[in-house]
Amino acid sequence: MTEGIELTPRQIQERLDEYVVGQTRAKRAVANALRNRWRRRQLPRDLADDVYPKNILLMGPTGCGKTEIARRLASLARAPFVKVEATKFSEVGYHGRDVESMVRDLVENAVAMVRREHAERVQDQARARAEERIFDALCASRGILDPKQVGYVLQDGHIWRPPTMEEFEARQKEAEESGEAAQKAAAREELKRSLAAGEIETDVVEIEVVDDRTPTLNITGPQGNDAMGIDARALQEIWGRQPQRKTKVRRLTIAEARKTLEDEEAGKMLDDDRIQTEALDRVENDGILFIDEIDKIISSGGGDGPDVSREGVQRDLLSIVEGCDVYTRYGHVRTDHILFLAAGAFHFHKPSELIPELQGRFPVRVALRPLTEADFVRILTEPRNSLVKQYQALFKTEHVELEFQPDGLERIAHLAFRQNDLLQNIGARRLFTILEMLLEDLSFHASERSGETISVDRTLVDEVLGDTADDPDLIPYQL
Repeated sequence: MTEGIELTPRQIQERLDEYVVGQTRAKRAVANALRNRWRRRQLPRDLADDVYPKNILLMGPTGCGKTEIARRLASLARAPFVKVEATKFSEVGYHGRDVESMVRDLVENAVAMVRREHAERVQDQARARAEERIFDALCASRGILDPKQVGYVLQDGHIWRPPTMEEFEARQKEAEESGEAAQKAAAREELKRSLAAGEIETDVVEIEVVDDRTPTLNITGPQGNDAMGIDARALQEIWGRQPQRKTKVRRLTIAEARKTLEDEEAGKMLDDDRIQTEALDRVENDGILFIDEIDKIISSGGGDGPDVSREGVQRDLLSIVEGCDVYTRYGHVRTDHILFLAAGAFHFHKPSELIPELQGRFPVRVALRPLTEADFVRILTEPRNSLVKQYQALFKTEHVELEFQPDGLERIAHLAFRQNDLLQNIGARRLFTILEMLLEDLSFHASERSGETISVDRTLVDEVLGDTADDPDLIPYQL
């Protein structure tokens, strides 16, 4: 059970408020949808199988927060999430991708997510094993390998063969008599201390790592190219041969070697079958598919041309949304309990123009309101990842303090809102353009102004953007 599903709807809305300004109705709708997943898990199995998610259709102009709400919801629930554009799919026979590919993408996302989670659980063990391998490689390269250690060691550019028992005992006795063993032991202890203290991170070491570059054979089949990848190792298993893991010797700094070996050691401790089984279960029960620009696949009323393909895409989507089996390279996936979020601006079409069957599969409809000038001021300052905080952090790396004054923020919001009104309304994305224009010169000279404090007020905004910043005749030439 993931943390996000256990949150109450009010707690989910409060978490979304940290990143998205306004749009309370949309937040409540997705909060209920996420909480319903927890409620479904509390039901008896036979009843739970018949409780399907209430898919949501978000309607609103671009830049008002539709995508951000969906992305933050998935992050909060730690659920597999994929955002797709409806326009890139097409009916069979027309240019585009098969609609089932979105489910396969979701499965790949889930497998990667579960693999990361399992790797985090064994991270301490993997780090310890990686440290041991680095230490052994350093001892071998410096000629202070413990005589009791028997293994393949690089020596004079060649792979050294482990000694026989007679050779080993003779060398050990010789080392003890000459005092060499004690010297090597002291050198190893000093090397271990330096390695643990991070004093030799830039030293170069030769390590033997697994060569994971496995050739693949891609075959285009009825499920699409993305479902038909076959690797050479799988073919060897089919032919009854034991796949051999190739290795190669690499020269890396200790810092680089540690990261490489940690990943390799973690991979050895992971159970791929368990990861794939858990990933498929998470897709079927917790997966979220966000279909953007769904209004772009509405037919304009013609009987031929692209309109045929658009309606065909809707019918193909219908089979996925209402529930079907999709083949992936990890096994079949049922889409019955995947939560579908669809979004569109619906400037030229209405949701009622979708085919009736698809409309019925999105019972929850939420209209997001256009952003106001006051919303722009809040967007600049309130979210945890607001643009103002981002720019302040970026300038701070150059030891420059950037202070935004209230009148400066109001002026920025006014310019963004006015330009949206006079030009294309791109919502909050207009703030990116305004701020980048405003801070372009300051950013260029920031490295030369270390230690200074720059106040961004209305005077600075008007001075940088000029008198034409609010001129409707000149705005098109600025942006």
